[in-house]
Amino acid sequence: MSRRKTPTIVAALAGALATVCALLLGLPTAQAHGLAIMPGSRTYLCYQDGLTGTGALTPTNPACQAAVAQGGTTPLYNWFAVLDSNAGGRGQGYVPDGTLCSAGNKSPYDFAAYNAPRDDWPKTHLTSGATIELDYSNWAAHPGEFRVYLTKQGWSPTTPLAWADLSLVSTVVNPPQVGSPGTDGGHYYWSQALPSGRSGAALMFIQWVRSDSQENFFSCSDLVFDGGHGEVTGIHQPTSSASPSPSTGTSPSASPSTGTSPSPSASASPSTSPSASPSTSASPSPSSSGTMPSSGCMATYSVVSSWGGGFQGSVQVMNHNSTPISSWTLKWQTGAGTTITNLWNGALTVSGSDVTVKNVAYNGTIGADSSTTFGFTANSSGNNFPTGSITCTAS
Repeated sequence: MSRRKTPTIVAALAGALATVCALLLGLPTAQAHGLAIMPGSRTYLCYQDGLTGTGALTPTNPACQAAVAQGGTTPLYNWFAVLDSNAGGRGQGYVPDGTLCSAGNKSPYDFAAYNAPRDDWPKTHLTSGATIELDYSNWAAHPGEFRVYLTKQGWSPTTPLAWADLSLVSTVVNPPQVGSPGTDGGHYYWSQALPSGRSGAALMFIQWVRSDSQENFFSCSDLVFDGGHGEVTGIHQPTSSASPSPSTGTSPSASPSTGTSPSPSASASPSTSPSASPSTSASPSPSSSGTMPSSGCMATYSVVSSWGGGFQGSVQVMNHNSTPISSWTLKWQTGAGTTITNLWNGALTVSGSDVTVKNVAYNGTIGADSSTTFGFTANSSGNNFPTGSITCTAS
């Protein structure tokens, strides 16, 4: 499984700033921190969604935007601190229904907005009955156990989360960890079996019970059981100033740029490091974005490398159907100042900021639960990601 590589300098500065602010405001400083980063919790994915090159947090997801409007950005800079210093392993009967995602509103930071019952939080797409690697931030490492709950089939994300909605699926004691505490990428990890026979929306709730303190941490991750493999949707969406509608591709291209022949670097893919876990489930890096349409065709977009004025991107086109597809078309909008200069293993059409990539003759057919990849290089002023989700259609 690919290990996450996230902007640790920004997070470290944010953590240090939060500690200073806590001292100045007389707030208690927590000694341990962490929550799920795969599947990503609400605060973690909203934090990832909001990251900008300036260090400001400006989420594009509507649920994340509403949470920031209600509680400000301080909770997101402290995404790892959804805690109750005195929980002592207590759950049902102690943490009120409707407040599970905010640690019963007992954290030194106001996470109440992340309890909002709505269906547009960022989501992680998974497959019922599969085994995933569950990653839980070790922002500060301590011994203890992780109690993993999953909502029951039929739960609606538009209703407040209650203890009666949850079933305990596993308890993990002192799992291994990788990476340095106090960084975005450091985390505990273990293989987590998902129940079979599940479909539709779900929520994974994890209570981290420290064995050396009364402090507990609470994590809510929104899921969809639709045949996915850890893809995240609902982040890096179009802003209000951008058109959310992708190009229909019916008008002539304004650019003659195409790239249908393989490049020597066509096999390039995002850099990965060996997993320390025996799990073989795929986990996308937070430096990628993807969509999972109901058709089963989806794509994930990753920045392979970047340099002053440009970058190399890689897009993996996946077929999660039970039967092969024979052709595919992707559409997205580039960030301001981004222009694709060369593309291989796909047929490119550009109209303004609208990008359309279709398969070429040799990679249109994708087998069931298989994928193909194309790559490109682009000039950029720093906006290396699409302004919204990538749409994928297939036949």
